[in-house]
Amino acid sequence: MNTALLGHTWRSQRLKLVVVGSGLVLWGFLMPVIYATFGVDFRRLTDSGVIPEQFTQFTEFGGGDLFSVAGAIGLGFVHPIALLLIGVFAVGFAAAAVAGERQRGTLEVILARPVSRRTLYLTLFVATLIFVATAVGAVLVGAVVGATAFNVIDELPTGNLPVLWLNGTLLFMALGAIGLAASVSFDRLTPALGITLGVTIVSYFLEILGSLWPDAEPLQPYSLFHYLQPREVLNEGMQTFDVGLLLVVIAAAVIYALLAFPRRDIAAPS
Repeated sequence: MNTALLGHTWRSQRLKLVVVGSGLVLWGFLMPVIYATFGVDFRRLTDSGVIPEQFTQFTEFGGGDLFSVAGAIGLGFVHPIALLLIGVFAVGFAAAAVAGERQRGTLEVILARPVSRRTLYLTLFVATLIFVATAVGAVLVGAVVGATAFNVIDELPTGNLPVLWLNGTLLFMALGAIGLAASVSFDRLTPALGITLGVTIVSYFLEILGSLWPDAEPLQPYSLFHYLQPREVLNEGMQTFDVGLLLVVIAAAVIYALLAFPRRDIAAPS
């Protein structure tokens, strides 16, 4: 890893990180507020039988619900807004990290210095990990602040928050590792970004479709998002298989990139 390059990458992304992090703190803050304001009453209605049981599945969304503070935080964790904000780094930054430099014709300037291709890749991987871990942590910081402000913090299993942070970071780093692998494979940003977005959108669609439509539930294991279940993590602790599978995906993408990047030609930009 090259610390000078890592520092430059951090400085070039710090304003974006502040903006995205602030948005995620606010989003995380809203989830316990929604539960404290509406979720408690909604749970009582459901328990009383006023709402038919077959309709309660529509209150659940990809591992979250409105019936508990843990479920509400889980709902916010997998909501498209959170995905979009964290995806700024897990998808956008990762896909553009090498292919974007190549398209602008600036990659040769970096590699002309005493920085090997593998060192460049590992530095960008560490930068992506820092950005993603910070973004995921921002959601949880906002959630804790919101739960404290609206007096539902005693219903939140705070001891499992670090586990949820780890599981969430690994999920989005799996997407980031795929993005970096695509980025080192192309000379243009469009195909690298297209592949990364495609994997993310299809994976997200399979998980959400399976959570809302029982007949599509067998499709969920094919989604990376299926291996982050925030409500279960908060209530039960680490889901070992989920964490292990995400680590395998990350490792496979890293191995591919480390093997493919040094071997490929870098044609002159046109």
